[in-house]
Amino acid sequence: MSMDVTFLGTGAAYPSPTRGASALVLRCEGECWLFDCGEGTQTQLMKSQLKAGRITKIFITHLHGDHFFGLPGLLCTISLQSGSVVTKQPIEIYGPAGLRDFIWRTMELSHTELVFPYVVHELVPTADQCPTEELKEFTDVNKTDSLPKEGQGRTILLDSEENSYLLVDDEQFVVKAFRLFHRIPSFGFSVVEKKRPGKLNAQKLKDLGKWFSFFFFFSYQL
Repeated sequence: MSMDVTFLGTGAAYPSPTRGASALVLRCEGECWLFDCGEGTQTQLMKSQLKAGRITKIFITHLHGDHFFGLPGLLCTISLQSGSVVTKQPIEIYGPAGLRDFIWRTMELSHTELVFPYVVHELVPTADQCPTEELKEFTDVNKTDSLPKEGQGRTILLDSEENSYLLVDDEQFVVKAFRLFHRIPSFGFSVVEKKRPGKLNAQKLKDLGKWFSFFFFFSYQL
């Protein structure tokens, strides 16, 4: 399987003319997975050979602005570039509790209607991930409220036995999140490709076996 990584931004706090804020794209089998989306990420995408419309999953490590302030703008740009008829699968967005609230409020206050579906999955932090005064509950938004294109996301809890959060488990990959310890709840992500059995042509192997046996016998006779 062909996979490649593109660093769109490695800067901290804010973007600069020569260095974008945190953002990275993993490209595999025609899909793009975006990890963090700092301010200016969509500009960096335009400078690369990547296409924003191919983004199918977005993973946000934590809710400091230099890691996710570019998300609303990127979603709007993808929507504008999608046209009026959209058949793409929902964009899956993963991040700390509070991310859904942020997206909901941003789209609602700006009267933005995305033309494509999306789903926000929130990771619930543990109490020891940040100082008590920083551990806030995000219950202000009525959980029954949703935007027209927003699907029902999951609330993902820590698996205490695995000490991780299971995000994706499909035919090709297992994606997990792990707790990081920062000033606010933060997460790291691991992407593991599953083992795939090789494809063998049984008849060709048999034919090759017969030829090898004949060659060995002929050589032995000589």
